Amino acid sequence: MATAAATAASLFRVVIRRETTTSPLAGKKHRSPVRIPRFAVSVDRPPAPTSAVTTSPEKTNPVVKREADGERGVDAKLKEEEEESKNRSVFSGMKRFLEESKVIIDEEKENGGGGAPRWFSPPDTGDCSGSWQMEDPPVLLYLPGIDGVGLGLTLHHQKLGRIFDISCMHIPVADRTPFTDLMKIVESRVKSEHQRSPRKPIYLVGESLGACLALAVAARNPDIDLVLILANPATSFSRSQLQLLIPLMEVLPDPLSLGLPELQSLMPGDSERMELGNLLKGLPLQNTTKELMEDFINFSPSLPALADILPKETLLWKLKLLRSASAYANSRLHAVKAQTLILSSEKDELLPSKEEGERLRKLLANSELRKFSDSGHFLFLEGNIDLVTVIKGTSFYRRGKKHDYVSDYIPPTPTEFKEVLDSYRLLNILTSPVMLSTLEDGTIVKGLAGLPSEGPVIYVGYHMLLGIELGPLVSRILTERDILVRGIAHPLMFRRNDAGLLPDLASFDSFRVMGAVPVAATNLFKLLSSKSHILLYPGGMREALHRKGEEYKLFWPEQSEFVRMAARFGAKIVPFGTVGEDDLAEVVLDYDDLVNIPLFKSLIEKLTAESIPLRTDATGEVANQQVHMPAFLPKVPGRFYYYFGKPIETEGRRHVLKDREKSNELYLQVKSEVENCLAYLKEKRESDPYRNIVPRLLYKAEHGFDAEVPTFEI
Repeated sequence: MATAAATAASLFRVVIRRETTTSPLAGKKHRSPVRIPRFAVSVDRPPAPTSAVTTSPEKTNPVVKREADGERGVDAKLKEEEEESKNRSVFSGMKRFLEESKVIIDEEKENGGGGAPRWFSPPDTGDCSGSWQMEDPPVLLYLPGIDGVGLGLTLHHQKLGRIFDISCMHIPVADRTPFTDLMKIVESRVKSEHQRSPRKPIYLVGESLGACLALAVAARNPDIDLVLILANPATSFSRSQLQLLIPLMEVLPDPLSLGLPELQSLMPGDSERMELGNLLKGLPLQNTTKELMEDFINFSPSLPALADILPKETLLWKLKLLRSASAYANSRLHAVKAQTLILSSEKDELLPSKEEGERLRKLLANSELRKFSDSGHFLFLEGNIDLVTVIKGTSFYRRGKKHDYVSDYIPPTPTEFKEVLDSYRLLNILTSPVMLSTLEDGTIVKGLAGLPSEGPVIYVGYHMLLGIELGPLVSRILTERDILVRGIAHPLMFRRNDAGLLPDLASFDSFRVMGAVPVAATNLFKLLSSKSHILLYPGGMREALHRKGEEYKLFWPEQSEFVRMAARFGAKIVPFGTVGEDDLAEVVLDYDDLVNIPLFKSLIEKLTAESIPLRTDATGEVANQQVHMPAFLPKVPGRFYYYFGKPIETEGRRHVLKDREKSNELYLQVKSEVENCLAYLKEKRESDPYRNIVPRLLYKAEHGFDAEVPTFEI
């Protein structure tokens, strides 16, 4: 009985959940109330209204200008979003959910009941404040959790509305539709959408109970192209303490009250104090007293809505519904073929979601798992979770049978870019990168003014150890020139890893958000045809995992792989060099050393076998692409130097397409220019008075931490 009581307390402690950062789409001051017509019970939606829809900027201009609201660059937009985030309450997600839910429930009470389960379109999905909306978007059906309201994505409606046609399922408080009938309602809608657009996928986003609905529908319809996004699925219900509530609630004499006094009475316990401590830990000092109390005071009037959403009779019914949903979905997991993304909260107090995510990932062959270490059960109501970013980072957005890395790509928002930029902040501080470029007249200048503005452009250069130069390079080009560079990356960053030897796919999500694509001739062709700016390393993994003493040595294939395709589209080729890895670390155990150790040799063979082989028809060192991790010792940080040479024009050189000898000449010219860039930087850095980190820190101490540190004379 004590365990069940503790579980009951956990069910309603979600409001004391840490939300130290917030979604850029939350907290609009003026919002249309959500109104769901009582008798809007049709399963098939009406024909979509015709409207003018603009295309993604990536399809028309790969040089992503972040000027959605006028002539403003990245910095102004980032400052605006940061200021908005500072004014966001830590309780904003749950507060908005409860306020909007109250509108719906009050209307249902006025009308004498809620009617049958039905679909509605969120009113704020049409208020897309950006400059674009995806053309011909797929349908997304949201399936609610135990609350049944259908507003679980309230923080995400605007961003989702740019790339999806959204409908949400609403289950009225008084409704007692059994699970199998709910499943048939969803199934009927899915079949209707499939009939309307048989070539487009249908997204089912479900939380707890809704996740079970999504799995059940997918199991019954393996021939329909479904994409499932499951947040903390209730398939783990039989292993949770929630099931202990059912016999307890059946004997409770009084309705379960969820008013503010009752909620406060739950707070003095150890676990509650821990939750509040976690909340305070992540906030600035000034927020931990007066501002936090103000946030809670503003939030507290919304708490009584919990009792309206889940009165005792409804909560008891929903728990029994979860039990039947879990049993039904688990019995049919073997039949689920749909592409599935599992989102697991590691601090879910209601369900063992952490373990369940791992279990489902093993059972569902076409699935990926993302874990959220600081999140609770109501994942989508936490302000630091951005569902669109998660979808983009996992490459789960598509409008056809397969994800197209060019036409389905959605450029990063300012907030997403800032998160990536922050992840490289320490590296930028330690290395103070110097960027040089070459103007059309051959003049070398500081900064990136020499980079072409219009695409298509291919940046071809040297890959430093572990590709450590990537972050500063891509972020500086985007910050300084508003140019998004699409990197050609190794396929292991895009392939599910079942053996557990390669890095988890989640570690590469930020690369995919920033536009990385797997290396393939078709992807290069599509990027060039869309006039993109492309980052290419012909030396690939062989350069990034080089041996001792091989710093700044190129390992390029003999074939001119990219030159003829560049000439076909008249692309500019920008050779560049990067120097500085030898001032940051020293390789002490390389591939040649590791293969002489039996344990490491076996591990390297397994890693290489698990990775997708590349250049199987190549010869020489570039074909030696064994996957391994060299051991290195860090040094007192030096400095990174980047030098972009004069762009090489291929416009008007279409003879390169047919003449293999001319193609090879151009290829060798590019390689020679990269080597010249490396040699130039290696020589010039010797005269840089700020090459060592100590004088750089002294300079910043005198001129300000954000001051740009000088370098050698050009």
